[in-house]
Amino acid sequence: MKHARILLNHAPERGPLHAVEDEGALRLDNGQRVPFEAVRWLPPLAPVPRARSILALGLNYADHAKELEFKAPEEPLVFIKGEASLIGHREHTVRPAGVGYMHYECELAVVIGRTARHVKRDQAYDYVQGYTVANDYAIRDYLENWYRPNLRVKNRDTCTPLGPWLVDAADIHARPGGPMGLALQTTVNGQITQRGNTRDMVFDVPFLIEYFSAFMTLSPGDLILTGTPDGVVDCPPGAEIVTSIEAIGELHNFIRQG
Repeated sequence: MKHARILLNHAPERGPLHAVEDEGALRLDNGQRVPFEAVRWLPPLAPVPRARSILALGLNYADHAKELEFKAPEEPLVFIKGEASLIGHREHTVRPAGVGYMHYECELAVVIGRTARHVKRDQAYDYVQGYTVANDYAIRDYLENWYRPNLRVKNRDTCTPLGPWLVDAADIHARPGGPMGLALQTTVNGQITQRGNTRDMVFDVPFLIEYFSAFMTLSPGDLILTGTPDGVVDCPPGAEIVTSIEAIGELHNFIRQG
């Protein structure tokens, strides 16, 4: 099942609402059906009682590492993102004035479903609530070192669109290859600029859950952004960026000059 979190355009005072995809429309928990264009999309994550950990992988596809003239890492390269960077489907990402190169990163995002500590690889999928699409924008102008990106590169407000759907883990795990056999694609103004497949990750989802939970507690609602394949290009103001992952959905985003 595909879950969304939305605001009704005509009644935003009702607050964030849970909805599911229902034959090309959204079905609210009260049974009401509304069209996609009648809502504002929020990141498809339920509120959590504590700060949400967002763990993001760098250079987790060998072809992307090669594209950047780095060798693939021998241990996960990880950085932390703040929740203020998250925005929803069809929202706008700010490109700061004077920036010369800002690019998308289409990524499979893993949403943790229950408390995970010292999880073994063969049990890792039991701790996943679902999967969504992330677009983890990076600003090359501010980059000092690919292995240690500073906050201005990756942790800006509006720089991490997420959604539109949170797809139940069981639906993805039932597919051949599970989450490790999904095609990724990005378009800029309708032109395909990136193609890849999650099977090409250096460190796969079970490895990452085992790795992180060995030294920190993963809590329900935490996110793991699993990296991007090669094919990143600059995103000019006014561009529409669509990052899509097979069986999960298409995440639309627009670039606004800051």
